[in-house]
Amino acid sequence: MGTGNGAEPESSGSLRTFGAVLQALREYHGLSREELGDLVGYSKHTIASIELGRRMPDPDFIEPAEAALGNTGALRKAAEHLEREKGLASWFRRWAGLEQTAISLSNYECRMVPGLLQTEAYARQLFADELPPLNDEQIEVSWAARAKRQRLLYERPNSAFSFIIEEHAFLRQTGGAEVTREVIDHVLDTGQLRNVQIQVMPLIQASHAGLHGPIALLETPKHKWFAYSEGQESGQFIADLNVISVLQSRYASMRSQALTVGDSVSLLKRIRGDL
Repeated sequence: MGTGNGAEPESSGSLRTFGAVLQALREYHGLSREELGDLVGYSKHTIASIELGRRMPDPDFIEPAEAALGNTGALRKAAEHLEREKGLASWFRRWAGLEQTAISLSNYECRMVPGLLQTEAYARQLFADELPPLNDEQIEVSWAARAKRQRLLYERPNSAFSFIIEEHAFLRQTGGAEVTREVIDHVLDTGQLRNVQIQVMPLIQASHAGLHGPIALLETPKHKWFAYSEGQESGQFIADLNVISVLQSRYASMRSQALTVGDSVSLLKRIRGDL
């Protein structure tokens, strides 16, 4: 889920500090934003966003930028202190930053409706079930962070989003029948977006490639792939191409094993009608 306890520090200060270091080094070397962008493989607009503290630098930005700006180690040090916004667990921060610019994002979830597809009532039930318990302020901060992430689906129409969700995630009726009806309606509405595909893995499925657990995959604008897997109070960011290849194969198999998009819609409508 990537939910924090609400006690994480704000991101703006560390992002602005990193951006200021980047800008100072660039100007010291007499480079324009466009010239630095050419050296590291990013547009001048991306360089501007990073310098102004509006964008988290991609993992593959730091080292090329260091090389272009004298290998002083200043950027590496500044990057160590980068922090994300409140409401996101520390182990989820790097992944959440990559989500902001991903050109494709795939998610298999076997425990719950994925965070990007949750309604407020559904998410609040999950927050209320947290142990140790969250206080009211922590719940508000956690929901605000999740709602902000969800805007990606609408603000990035050229990014492709794929979701595979286990049928039992809806049959469990997290939050009760009304909350479940609402989240099903929301999933159905979101699935109508041209850049979103939602499939349901049926409850009875003789062959299943995803029994090892949840899978998240994304592709960056520079066509690099990363993966993420989350468990109890921990999350694993995966950059190993061998592991990513295995997870991609499993996800591809699940797309053929899950119901088609059309059949998934029919199943969700049937579940909703039975509530």
